[in-house]
Amino acid sequence: MSLVVAELAANAVRHGSARGRSFRVRLVLHDSVVRVEVADGRTERLPVLREPDGEGGRGLVLVAALAERWGVEPRIGMAHKVVWAELLVGPGG
Repeated sequence: MSLVVAELAANAVRHGSARGRSFRVRLVLHDSVVRVEVADGRTERLPVLREPDGEGGRGLVLVAALAERWGVEPRIGMAHKVVWAELLVGPGG
């Protein structure tokens, strides 16, 4: 789980930074699923899963491999978007 949190947070710093806005990390446990949410201020920059190259592109590949699901939710009318991933925890997770 820590790798997924680190990758999403690093992406927010690298690609989601906007002057005067920070990012927020939230973890929510529901039954045996932890939802990792990272909100950042660059609503116009949505993450895209792509083939890694010499410059990078491995973060979301790792997130997609480790998470049950992941995605992005633009927050219409708000000054941020949320990139999220859901991971199984506990027995079997």
